[in-house]
Amino acid sequence: MEASLEEERVHERRREFLALNPAGTIPVLVEHDGQVVPGANVIAEYLDETRGLVLGDRRLLPEDPAGRVEVRRLMNWFHQKFYVEVTEPLLYEKVYKLVVAPENSARSPEPGILRAARNNIRYHLQYIGHLLHQRNWLAGDRLTYADLSAAAHLSAADYLGDVPWSDNEAAKHWYAKVKSRPAFRTVLSDRLRGLPPAAHYTDLDF
Repeated sequence: MEASLEEERVHERRREFLALNPAGTIPVLVEHDGQVVPGANVIAEYLDETRGLVLGDRRLLPEDPAGRVEVRRLMNWFHQKFYVEVTEPLLYEKVYKLVVAPENSARSPEPGILRAARNNIRYHLQYIGHLLHQRNWLAGDRLTYADLSAAAHLSAADYLGDVPWSDNEAAKHWYAKVKSRPAFRTVLSDRLRGLPPAAHYTDLDF
């Protein structure tokens, strides 16, 4: 599927955006018919319900209830736990304060917060490696929304150069597989104004 991406500066709390999602959070999917679908997990479920049945073995949510539970559990792990412990502090300290809203904060990134986020990411890499010692992909034998959720958060941290890939070869190999998929190319081509990515960010053999 092709998507038309729109930048939304959520801290500005535009009235038009709040009409789409009163929570004022992203991502938000707006269908061609005007249907509004807010939130990463809700969007994933919606796409599975509206497009997944015809995808066969390329479906991103398993058909069996136990498999779906595991995918949802891992989606929550990365969109909630990983986000709070890694993505949010890294992005706030290194992007929001310096790029998105520098007028709101003259402070430099807090070393203690960055250090904690970098320590946390090591724990998450170990958990990814643990899962991959038992499975081909994070939730089982096939690529699922669990892999895409994890890869999205890791991509944000990797853009900033904060993923210690040498800590876990299994996690690095898995991310290389996700990173090399055609659907991930648009993610790797995204750029933040005034903040270039780490040198290895788009390298498929990193």
